[in-house]
Amino acid sequence: MSDIGVVWFRQDLRLTDQRPLHAAMARHSRVLCVYVHDARQNDEATVGPGLGFCRMGVLRRQWLAAGLLDVATQLADAGQTLWVLAGEASVEIAKLMSTLGASVLYCEQIAAPEEQDDLNNLKRLGESQGFEVVSIWQSSALEPDDLPFEIARLPAVFTRFRREIERAGCVPRAPLGIPSPLSPSPHELYECISALGWHPAERGSVDALLTLSAVSESVESRSSFVIAGRGGERAALAHLQRYFDSDLPQHYKETRNQLIGMDYSTKFSPWLSIGALSARTIWQALVAHEQRYGANDSTYWIGFELWWRDYFRFLHLQHGRQLYRPEGLSDRPVPRHAPERLMIWQQGQTGVDFIDAGMREIRVTGYLSNRLRQNVASYWVNDLEGDWRTGAAWFEHCLLDYDVYSNHGNWLYLAGRGTDPRDGRRFDPVKQARVYDPAGTYRRLWLS
Repeated sequence: MSDIGVVWFRQDLRLTDQRPLHAAMARHSRVLCVYVHDARQNDEATVGPGLGFCRMGVLRRQWLAAGLLDVATQLADAGQTLWVLAGEASVEIAKLMSTLGASVLYCEQIAAPEEQDDLNNLKRLGESQGFEVVSIWQSSALEPDDLPFEIARLPAVFTRFRREIERAGCVPRAPLGIPSPLSPSPHELYECISALGWHPAERGSVDALLTLSAVSESVESRSSFVIAGRGGERAALAHLQRYFDSDLPQHYKETRNQLIGMDYSTKFSPWLSIGALSARTIWQALVAHEQRYGANDSTYWIGFELWWRDYFRFLHLQHGRQLYRPEGLSDRPVPRHAPERLMIWQQGQTGVDFIDAGMREIRVTGYLSNRLRQNVASYWVNDLEGDWRTGAAWFEHCLLDYDVYSNHGNWLYLAGRGTDPRDGRRFDPVKQARVYDPAGTYRRLWLS
């Protein structure tokens, strides 16, 4: 059998702390790196009938493109090539493995239904075609095996989860560096790979892959998230260093509910969403900051947010597809679709200025503060009585930092359809505006 290992990049567009890449480089003398863009992301029909938008909006595709090009550039500097293709991942990768006679496929394990289906299909094809599929969990800060309980006994309430892991002294393992040296690509097979429709990840091929050729690269200048619109691992690591080299983490808890600007929160989430940054890398930088500047409630709260992120991942491992039922984990009825209410919410035309400002920011920039996310989601579910799944789908379309675990988990939590026993959470937008935007600065910024 050929000694070619194939690394399938999924939601892990980085070289640092990239476990599938490490596993392939440790075992194979020749390694091929690939990425498949799921065409379902651009199809309105996969969101739901009559909604009128696709899964991945233009801003998300721009962010993804930057991440792909950064990984491709880093690989090229090491003599590797990232090959890209649009299509059904299981079919295209299986065809590639069979044609090349590659022995093992390495990839990230993702505990969401569609991603699991893709992986399971590949494993079935691998069994019939004679290649092995190795999937590796790597998106959480804590390892599932390091928890003080089995996933089946995951506490139903986050506070209990947090207390138990803290009582047990759980901390993330150290992140891995970049594999060195990187095993070479099978250059002699490049013509064969190209004949199957794959292209090296370059500006033109990535733009075509994500249908971005006619789209401007600019990001709205009023955005709370302004880093010249650049994604990718190297930008992520530079931002991580800038943030933790400053005193911003020392004041995070006091500033995190602000609405305008770059520095009121960490802004790690857009890079985390495409895997340009790992949670373990953030934890390592946080610990180094505390050792240098001291620990306080604010630095603790940054770690607290990583625990919330982990919790939503572990809920997926525990409950799986049940989380994707219309009623979630509850028995509450699901509201009927109301296109007219959806339109006024999406366009920021509800007549409630705090909500409308938030909905205009998310649509134009692909970003929104956590405080506003809770408010606009609450308004959709509680005031407009909309289907939580439609709200979650709109966030998926818009947000640069869309993450299947956190997005789904937060919407279930807010709608009272997750594990938490409360029926839901309603935010009073008038009161919230008075507390968090007392001078109306944020509302004037987006409603003028």
